[in-house]
Amino acid sequence: MAERLRILLVGASGVLGRAVAAELALRHEIVTAGSKSGEIRIDIADPSSIEAGLTAAGALDAVVCAAGAVNFAPLATIRPARIDQSSYGLGLTDKLMGQVNLTLAARDRLRAGGSITLIAGVLSQTPIAAGSSASMVNAAIEAFVMAAAIEMPLGLRINAVSPTVFEESMADYGPFFRGFDPVPVARAARAFSRSVEGLETGKTYRVT
Repeated sequence: MAERLRILLVGASGVLGRAVAAELALRHEIVTAGSKSGEIRIDIADPSSIEAGLTAAGALDAVVCAAGAVNFAPLATIRPARIDQSSYGLGLTDKLMGQVNLTLAARDRLRAGGSITLIAGVLSQTPIAAGSSASMVNAAIEAFVMAAAIEMPLGLRINAVSPTVFEESMADYGPFFRGFDPVPVARAARAFSRSVEGLETGKTYRVT
């Protein structure tokens, strides 16, 4: 049986975040966070917001992220540009560097033996039209987790969850995922339990 942990959940108000909260709150204390709602305000695209939010959260055993935005755009419409002017900029600054910065800040605050769980996605392995940004960012998150795991101090662990599209999100994302078999979001939430309550590190848990 896992001990009762104090977990910061970033992105707690989203479809995935609510499912993760419902799954983990059965056994642990959840501190909710988000850019617009939650007990603590954290905008992962803003490093100072991450630092302030983690300071406000206090002592933690785990940090879980269910947040991260990317643009979907046909490759033919994307032109060479600086990151801040590129269609790729949102994914790079928000979902990718937002989670990298969250990891770096959490690393210096988590109790020994704690864990970090990030969110990636199926497009790292299975590309779709207009999804090059999501594919790039998700693959980078998985690579970061694998590399960061071998250097984490104090016995800290880090993993990623990489789900396919959710049944609950098909109304919004169905046109992008024709032919995909969606999964209930609760299945993805259980992968977060595996990361938080297990012993593995440097892993990507695929939910397909």
